[in-house]
Amino acid sequence: MRPKFLLYLLMLFCLSMLVSIERAQAQTTALPPAFKCARLKYSGGGDWYNDPSAVPNLMKFIRERVGVLTPLKEEIVEASSPAIFQYSFVFMTGHGNVRFTDAELENLRNYLKSGGFLYVDDDYGMDKSFRREVKRIFPGTDLVELPHSHPIYHIYYKFPNGLPKIHEHDNKPPQAFGLFYNGRMVLLYTYESNPSDGWADPNVHNDPPEKREEALKFGTNIVLYAISN
Repeated sequence: MRPKFLLYLLMLFCLSMLVSIERAQAQTTALPPAFKCARLKYSGGGDWYNDPSAVPNLMKFIRERVGVLTPLKEEIVEASSPAIFQYSFVFMTGHGNVRFTDAELENLRNYLKSGGFLYVDDDYGMDKSFRREVKRIFPGTDLVELPHSHPIYHIYYKFPNGLPKIHEHDNKPPQAFGLFYNGRMVLLYTYESNPSDGWADPNVHNDPPEKREEALKFGTNIVLYAISN
């Protein structure tokens, strides 16, 4: 058999393999997501909308690394909207003031009671107002710092030392807090860490690759914990 003919057959084989891979990827992309997620739009003046690339990048990472069919696009849901009950995972962040209206508080409270999960990441500057507001969601219930043995630190990727430090902020140790209702963690709050900045496009915060990887892995743990609990 002539070398040119062998080369031609090899090229045909490679082309067919590429087409098969592209078809498989297209079919996977076309499948409906296993869950729905959204970013929380809240009142008070804080920039709830910052880093729009963060959640889509995290969802892509989970889809490619874990194989979970994540949503391809970020949706927005208002804190007072009945639509929030469609989402297994809701993300909240910002730098400025947070102030929930009574309608937002009631809706968030019912959402969390009914099985929802809210992840809140302090993007530097919202800590004081958020801690004030979270006390209004479940009066008499406080945020509890999570021990390093908590499942969220090892549900998929292992974080034996707890919450990773992605951004310096005030050079304080990173902390992760949970809000619990009937024994279930319904809200996670990360402080002095800012994982979601590490999810954003590389040129947004210029985080080194290893920090972005760490942030995306911890974000994966958060999502997997949320949708499995």
